[in-house]
Formats: sequence, C-alpha cells, structure tokens
Amino acid sequence: MKSVETKPGTNGIQAMKKQRMPMESDGSQVVGSVLARLAAIRPSLGPTAQRIADFISEHAESVVHMSVTEVADRAQASEGSVVGLCQQVGATGFQNLKISLAQDLVQPIQFIHEDLQPSDKVPVVVEKIFHSGIQAIKDTLSVLDPAAMTQAVRLLKQAKRIEVYGIGSAAPIAEDAHYRMLRIGLDCKVVVDSHVQAISASLVDSTVATITVSHSGSTQETVLATRLAKEAGAKTICITNYGKSPIQAFADVVLHTMARETQFRTEAMTSRIAQLAIVDALITCLALADYDDAVATIQHTFDVLSAKRY
Repeated sequence: MKSVETKPGTNGIQAMKKQRMPMESDGSQVVGSVLARLAAIRPSLGPTAQRIADFISEHAESVVHMSVTEVADRAQASEGSVVGLCQQVGATGFQNLKISLAQDLVQPIQFIHEDLQPSDKVPVVVEKIFHSGIQAIKDTLSVLDPAAMTQAVRLLKQAKRIEVYGIGSAAPIAEDAHYRMLRIGLDCKVVVDSHVQAISASLVDSTVATITVSHSGSTQETVLATRLAKEAGAKTICITNYGKSPIQAFADVVLHTMARETQFRTEAMTSRIAQLAIVDALITCLALADYDDAVATIQHTFDVLSAKRY
C-alpha cells in the first residue's frame, strides 16, 4: 500500500464564507471537491460511468482543457454519458465541472488513500489519521446542502417527537444525537436494536420525525426502519454518505457526509467524524431556532448534571 497524492477539494470554510460555493459568471454554482465526489459515487456507477470517472480523475489537469467530445472519445463513451456523470456530482454540465475541477487543482490538498503501512511509526500513524479526519470534515462541508439542513431543522421543530435510528458503528452517533437533543429540551428517543427499531418505526405517525444514521445507506435494518417510518407517516431524515444508496428512497431529507474508506480506516472511523459534525451543526441550528427555551433548558440540565461532579 502506498500513499497517494490527489488534489480534491477547495477550502470548505472559505467557501462557506462566500455563501458556501463561488459562482460562475452565468450565476451557476461551482461544485466543491469534484474528485472527492467522483471517488465517493464510483462504486455505484455502471461500467461506462466508471470509465468516465476514472478518466477524469486520472487526467484531471488535461480534462480542464478538453471538450466534452474529447473526453467521451478517450473514455469510450457518449457525450450524453459524460454530461450525465457531471450532473451526478452536482455540476450543471461539463463546462461547470471543468471550472470546478480547475479549482480543485489550484488548491491541491494531500489526501491519504491506502496510506497506512506496517512499517509506519506511531507519530506517522497519528498524523495520517488526523489528516484523514480533517479531510473528511472538509469534504463533508463541500457536499452538505444548506437547504437540506434548513429543511431538516424545520421538520424537527414541527415534530412532537423525534426518533433516532442507528446500527453498528452508527449507533454511538445516534445515541449522541439523542443526548444532545435531550439537552435542548426536545422529546426524543434513540433505538439501536434492530427488532425494536422495526417495531418503533411501524408505530409512528405524522407527528413524529425520524433521523437515521447510516454511512452506507444500505444496511438492511436501518433501511427497513426508515421505510416503515415513512410508510407510517413520519417525516424522515437520513445522515448518509454521498452517492446513491437504497435508504434515500425513503428519506424526506438527506444530509450527506463525505468520508472515504480504506483497508485500515473503515466506515467506523472517518465516517463518524463527519456524522458528528453534521449532528453538531443540526443541534446548534435547532437551539438557535428556539434560542430562549434552548438556553434555559441547557442551563437547567447543566445544573442537574453538576450534582454529579466533584
């Protein structure tokens, strides 16, 4: 395994300061982290789209100066397939993707893919892991839709009760979201047992909003719980990794993360950092939306918890 240097991503914080994404002269948005998005959705693509994605990723500097016809010829695909892939990563078309890709190349960021080696010493391992976590947060910021976050806040505020679902590595994230919502006074419960999830989800109604945490979006238990909740009338919110996944068919709102797996750093690691960042943002937005009550509840729960401290 070797460290691989690629050049994904613009500076997410600066992009947020500029209304999240810079704009082209025609008013369309420039898409952040094109290479990261291509890597994230590649496993779900068909053979033709994979060839196009691979060609763009491997020849990014050349693609910036190529026409859609040239890319189609080199990737052995049609022009329509190239444009379709561009739209899948959030671009309006090939020209929009080229401009976004150029920004990736202007601000190169080292990202560790299959980075860890048996010979790595502890300081090197620590540095690589921390950098991968930082990159996951930056990439997540680039794909997180502010409109989706706004809608999620609205649905949660309107709900009389909230249920949070998570299985496996997502369970601690679901439990953290539950704890944080309790701290600001929301009526919330967390369910991390698959059987209880199915039962609880089937018994919700239109006054309930659910949050499902699933990196892959393909875990049978959480997909089932989300589907049952949707069919029962609940508003459904999903926190899942960028790209297509079965769970999205049953989600009213999708909050995307962008966390990449490697042989040593599976979804149980970088994905949790990205998921926690989304939970933090969501809880903060909810608290600010009902500021006085949230502050009063936080103070009350702080006083209660202070009795447990020396």
